[in-house]
Amino acid sequence: MANLLVAGILLLAVGVAVAYIVKAKKSGTKCIGCPSGGCCSKKGGCHGGCDCESHGMDK
Repeated sequence: MANLLVAGILLLAVGVAVAYIVKAKKSGTKCIGCPSGGCCSKKGGCHGGCDCESHGMDK
């Protein structure tokens, strides 16, 4: 019974992480964990003082 509980918690955690990554990629974010990831998107490039080059990203 304990094994099923642990397996369920692990599957839930992995599922939430995958859903977060899919949602972020659909919004165009290149660098998900980066605080500047939102301004370094494919949609609009860098705007408003974002320094994507320091994060290894292209405009």
